[in-house]
Amino acid sequence: SAFKAPLVLGDNPHLEALKLQLDQYFNGERQEFDIPLDLVGTEFQKKVWLSLLQVPYGCTTTYAKQANLLGRPTAVRAVANANGKNKISIILPCHRVIGADGTLTGYGGGMWRKKKLLEFERRTLGETTSR
Repeated sequence: SAFKAPLVLGDNPHLEALKLQLDQYFNGERQEFDIPLDLVGTEFQKKVWLSLLQVPYGCTTTYAKQANLLGRPTAVRAVANANGKNKISIILPCHRVIGADGTLTGYGGGMWRKKKLLEFERRTLGETTSR
């Protein structure tokens, strides 16, 4: 094992809250997450990741718009690279960031998963507004 700490079995309130919120998300009952985050990355990466929280559920933005939002309009590639290092990609929804031409671009979880997440959110929004 790469970890030197002993494994401690038992309940973890943070993981229980995360599991509940992920279940709610995938049941179409939650659009944003309310769990404490302890982000590990550079200051720039953290700013990029937190800016993802401003992209509404079911919507998309581009890497260029995200760079502009951060006040770094020429840092498009750096923004894309930071998104690629996001380890909690549903909580910090980098699947909502697409290419400038509207195409789906890189996603650490696989392009098929990015497509499915976007379709799921749009479908859920459609069901919510038609109720």
